Amino acid sequence: MAELTHLDEKGRARMVDVSDKEITERRAVARGRLLTTAGTLQRIVDGDLPKGDVLAVARTAGIMAAKRTSSLIPLCHPLPLTSVEVLFDAQGEDVLEIEARVRVSDRTGAEMEALTAVAVAGLTVYDMCKAVDRSMTLSDVRLVEKSGGRSGHFVSD
Repeated sequence: MAELTHLDEKGRARMVDVSDKEITERRAVARGRLLTTAGTLQRIVDGDLPKGDVLAVARTAGIMAAKRTSSLIPLCHPLPLTSVEVLFDAQGEDVLEIEARVRVSDRTGAEMEALTAVAVAGLTVYDMCKAVDRSMTLSDVRLVEKSGGRSGHFVSD
């Protein structure tokens, strides 16, 4: 098991000191799924909901969330993100896949920013659609790829 870097020698939470790490180009990709009813997904795709263009608002919310991750997750470093993309893909009749791609040149990676972007984009879709479908479920939020830094390239199974 890897050492838990967010704990000091006495087991207290701490922000990891990354000052000795090299600045490298880093990239993270995260995904999640929003399970809906077929009718709700079609209305999202068609832009036919009372609150307007759900995907445009959710995309913006995801980007904003990535930029604010260090304010939301206590031990995350603030990062000067160079790129954030939030993408949506309707799969079948009832699944909206959400993907976030984040890039930064820094001493630490952007995995948390990508994960936060996916979660907030999904929650935004839920918020904008709950009047027509309260049964939606946000699930499977996960890191699917990261590159850069000491730990190298990671791709999930």
